[in-house]
Amino acid sequence: MIEEILKRVKEDGVKFVCLQFTDVTGSVKSVDIPVGRLEGAIEDGVWFDGSSVEGFARIQESDMRLKPDIDTYAVLPWGDPERRRARLFCDIYLTNGTPFAGDPRGILKKILSRIEERGWQFNIGPEPEFFLIRKDGPDMIHPVPHDVGGYFDFSASDEAQRVRSELMLALDGMGLDIEMGHHEVALGQHEIDFRFSDALTAADNVVTLKYTVKALAARNNLIASFMPKPIFGINGSGMHTHQSIFNQSGTNLFYNSDDEFGLSKLAYGFIAGQIKHAHALAAVVAPTVNSYKRIVPGYEAPVYICWAQINRSAMIRIPQPGLGREASSRAELRFPDPSCNPYLAFAVMLAAGLDGIDQEMECPPPVNDLNIYEMSDNDLSELGINQLPGSLAEALNALADDELIKAALGQEAYDIFERAKRAEWDAYRTCVTDWEVETYLETA
Repeated sequence: MIEEILKRVKEDGVKFVCLQFTDVTGSVKSVDIPVGRLEGAIEDGVWFDGSSVEGFARIQESDMRLKPDIDTYAVLPWGDPERRRARLFCDIYLTNGTPFAGDPRGILKKILSRIEERGWQFNIGPEPEFFLIRKDGPDMIHPVPHDVGGYFDFSASDEAQRVRSELMLALDGMGLDIEMGHHEVALGQHEIDFRFSDALTAADNVVTLKYTVKALAARNNLIASFMPKPIFGINGSGMHTHQSIFNQSGTNLFYNSDDEFGLSKLAYGFIAGQIKHAHALAAVVAPTVNSYKRIVPGYEAPVYICWAQINRSAMIRIPQPGLGREASSRAELRFPDPSCNPYLAFAVMLAAGLDGIDQEMECPPPVNDLNIYEMSDNDLSELGINQLPGSLAEALNALADDELIKAALGQEAYDIFERAKRAEWDAYRTCVTDWEVETYLETA
């Protein structure tokens, strides 16, 4: 395998290799090595100072080792050809050879090993949305949408369509199985969908998509933003995530032809688990202050904790697979957004679903024919429909009380995540905004 990678690197004319990983917040970190060091890096790993990555290690435990995953090799489609670079995602190990407990990719791999023992595979089809925006001046920054299109709009002279096509070609060249790209509902908002895959590959693909889109947008003098709600008054960006579990024979274990909604007992348990743990999940799948300015009524984002087949206001939607497409039966979780760390998000989503399966939780009835937004609090209460957290602080409090989701993250990663997000909330709650000045400066 090493010989095969070295051959590909030579054929691709690669001069440098980026060894990549993420911190708990999802920020991509990279260590660049000349191509001549690649063979040694694959065999022995590359040592780095973990204490220089916030939250990774204490000073006395700073030495860590990056171990490249050669299955993630891809050439970066930007930059000078004379200094062509490729990337490899890495797993992180301590000096004693054990996996680092705070490595998000390792956390996902650990929980995936639990279902691999059952002969299952957790499949994910994420749909990250993003905005292409211009600066409104040399110092930035009130975002200006890059185009005037709407949902699925087409224009022969659409500059954004040209940029989106460039992005799709680049991502395809990096190994993502692109299914389609299209304009989303809001001005300047876009979505590029890729085929579902196992959860680890899907998480790698989300990370790849985000930094590739940002890099190529910058080449077009644009900013690509995965911020959940960058512009007031229009739809925000979500990352609807389609989920299913297959067995080793390729059979979709979520499907049951005899059920009214085509769902198996295992699927119902999975849905019930995610409903039970929804408040705590929110802190990880919608992990920023800004996330909760998207999860509000009126902008196609879910607010209420329920499921449905045809009601897009529900937290979980069951897309109809269509005749002869049983393999596509899935549960679409609609409240994650693209600011999340996909490794941690997919890990806790699976943990919640497995809890529902293992505990044989009873799934509540669907809300197919109800307009939840128009229901009173009493009506919602009678139906047992709760609301998602209204702020990052509320979500963090729910996470602190949910031992199962904390266990899925692991104590070390949870402590790092909690500390980082509490600091974010504290910075936000003490900030004086333009709205406050405009509203209170002269009236208070």
